[in-house]
Amino acid sequence: MRLRVTILFIWLALALAGASGDTIHLKNGRTIVADRVRENGNHLEYDIGDDSYAISKSSVDHVDAGGMPAHASSGAAKVADLPTFTPADSLANEGDLVGKIIKEGKIDPDVLSGLEGKGNAELSATADFIAGKFEFEHGNIAQARTYFENALRFQPDNSTILIYYAALLVRTGNAASALPYAQRAVRSAPQSPDAYTMLGYAQFASDHTKEAVASWKRSLELRPDSTVQQFLAKAQREENVESDFAQHESSHFVLHYEGKQTSENLRSQIMAALESDYDDLARDLGNPPRDSILVTLYTEQAFFDVTRAPTWAGAINDGKLRIPVSGLSSMTPDLARVLKHELAHSFITQLSGGRCPPWLHEGVAQFLEPKSLGGDGHQLSLLFKAQHNIPLNALEGSFQTFSGAQASVAYAESLAAVSYINDSYGMSDVQRILQRISQGSSTEAALRATIHSDYGQFEIDLAKYLADKYGE
Repeated sequence: MRLRVTILFIWLALALAGASGDTIHLKNGRTIVADRVRENGNHLEYDIGDDSYAISKSSVDHVDAGGMPAHASSGAAKVADLPTFTPADSLANEGDLVGKIIKEGKIDPDVLSGLEGKGNAELSATADFIAGKFEFEHGNIAQARTYFENALRFQPDNSTILIYYAALLVRTGNAASALPYAQRAVRSAPQSPDAYTMLGYAQFASDHTKEAVASWKRSLELRPDSTVQQFLAKAQREENVESDFAQHESSHFVLHYEGKQTSENLRSQIMAALESDYDDLARDLGNPPRDSILVTLYTEQAFFDVTRAPTWAGAINDGKLRIPVSGLSSMTPDLARVLKHELAHSFITQLSGGRCPPWLHEGVAQFLEPKSLGGDGHQLSLLFKAQHNIPLNALEGSFQTFSGAQASVAYAESLAAVSYINDSYGMSDVQRILQRISQGSSTEAALRATIHSDYGQFEIDLAKYLADKYGE
């Protein structure tokens, strides 16, 4: 998503709604926002997401219960996002096997190999599915894919395995590849609401909106679900708005547009710009999306009707690049930056396995537009100096609920963070952070493994970087 508003009065402390969690106030003036805090002897232990940390009590001034949530609902920048769902298992004896296969939070490959060696196809499929589901839920997408593919070798028509494998493919931007697996799941389990739900996701993400509407309606007939209802409503809005849209394809893109609203010249310029941006991003980030990328041009009103995006949003990438172009007859510098920003999100999603947090997503996308902090850098340096910045772990949740002013701060901090990493370590370390996230690391663990900083140290270093570069 790209921000429409400019950053104003950024040095003021901003009150963010939805308070929860605990805030640890350190004696050096810094703060740590955590999900939970507890005492353990001479240390305080605190949790951020799935990770736990400890800090000496002697470093702590006090702890406030209730602060900014470290993890809000799924972020606007999470492309091809899927709600959490658990299909009804059609596998044998899973409960007896989980403890054998997963030991101390890891898959035991020897146990897995032994089970596969018994020559029982159902047992082997179940064992590989357990391993794949564990890795999928812990964000290790590459390993999960291997296990699911092994499971499908033993039971190619098992609906549970097919649903999870299709979900993995959609989440990583490979919806076209997911579609035949989701279709097989429906054929194998025609009364499964989960199979129809997954089929709808694959259809919607691969530009088959009408079919997705039918699949989600069938899923809801079999079992009411509020999340599926929300996806259905969005697909129906898109279908209504885009019923008369035309289509044009290039090497990497499928463009949808309303002929009366855009000139042929503008459309040609947009496609040429996107193809050029694609080459640039493939060089800078690698790992280009495997499927054709869907792009839709809207009037301003149609854009907000379909996306229900916050008013400060200038464009959005929710698996499809949705770009408002009202009043434009030719390419402008601002539109060019919007196109590259939104396309960058597709590359970031591919590289991170769909797990990149919003602050890093938006920071990288802005950096690659390219955009610099410019005059906002000084105001941001003052915000960090006054310790009124938003903690980065609080920006691992969605930006969509922010007001325009709050979003301004969030976007500026995101760009500053990525600019600091690039200037201090290089874009290659940004890539390594994204790759580690794709392998199941938390964002903080990925930072520690690459630039050797947890969030607390990273924010101290970022404050110094801003002061040196933009301070008085």
